[in-house]
Amino acid sequence: MNPMLKTLVSGAAIALASLPALAQTVGPQGETATPTSAIVVPEASADAVRAGGYTAALLWHDQSDFVNAVSAGATAEFARFGIEVVATTSAAFDAAQQRSDIETALAKSPSIILSLPLDPVTSAAAFAEARDMGVKLVFLSNLPAGYTHPDDYAAIVTDDLFQMGKQAADALAAAMGGEGTVGWIYHDAEYYVTNQRDNAFRTTIENDYPNMTIVAEQGISDPARAEEIANAMLLRNPDIGGIYVTWAGPAEGVLAALRANDNTTTKIVTLDLSEPIALDMVNGGNVVAIVADEAYELGRAMAAAAILDLLDQDIPPFIVAPAVTATAENVSEAWMRSLNIEAPASLR
Repeated sequence: MNPMLKTLVSGAAIALASLPALAQTVGPQGETATPTSAIVVPEASADAVRAGGYTAALLWHDQSDFVNAVSAGATAEFARFGIEVVATTSAAFDAAQQRSDIETALAKSPSIILSLPLDPVTSAAAFAEARDMGVKLVFLSNLPAGYTHPDDYAAIVTDDLFQMGKQAADALAAAMGGEGTVGWIYHDAEYYVTNQRDNAFRTTIENDYPNMTIVAEQGISDPARAEEIANAMLLRNPDIGGIYVTWAGPAEGVLAALRANDNTTTKIVTLDLSEPIALDMVNGGNVVAIVADEAYELGRAMAAAAILDLLDQDIPPFIVAPAVTATAENVSEAWMRSLNIEAPASLR
């Protein structure tokens, strides 16, 4: 999902229009998604970009393998066009720290800022100075309150959220033979990314698998409560066939509950790569699949969108990267596709 020449944009729009209703990711303001593969900087523009002496700042919300992969994808794309990354920061999920990071980065006069805004209201004020200075802004997943495209930012780039949830449902259904009872542990918060992924899982089970039934559901806001929630779910539904968990952190707690109950039959699917969860999967445990995004591709597309904005190209407002399903059979390949690094040695 990303900026693109108009012919590519229109082609993507035609392809998206052919998808079934509700079977696609939409932006935070209802925007139609454009695939990252459509966001390409023409080689013919390379000399003009290199001659511009542009620089970039990567102002992230946290530090993780996911963030490292996004940074690597963005940095590689910038390097192709001679754009120097002059600042890389991590706000540790602290909105005040993010604002400080922005102020510090602006002292280096970057041409581009890539960032995940932590809080819509706080971020709107925090990025205002950069926007008013003409810095090209590309956001990961979230959008500051009141910002409009294309005046305030170049693009939002995120995962194909519907596909992540759908692929999790498809993987669980395959492992369960398309029938049985399911538990749904969703993120109990108004958070655009997890809400779309969780609901896509539920929608897919309900619409595509008539012999599978969600018999238990529970929201979770504190990952530390996952084991407790899973124990309660298993107490009420001891023969439950499979459990969806909103992301890998709380999935570790669900896995611990299954092990404590000597349950080797209930299957788990979750989202986002995790070595402990993947290790259970490759060892034939409860975990049958992990669905992740192509994080390296997210970074590449963010950088490409910013470069296209420098070139005054029209850029779609909402861009999504593909999802990838990791199983015991393809975990090394999936790790490379997602993070552009080798899987941990324990999985190989």
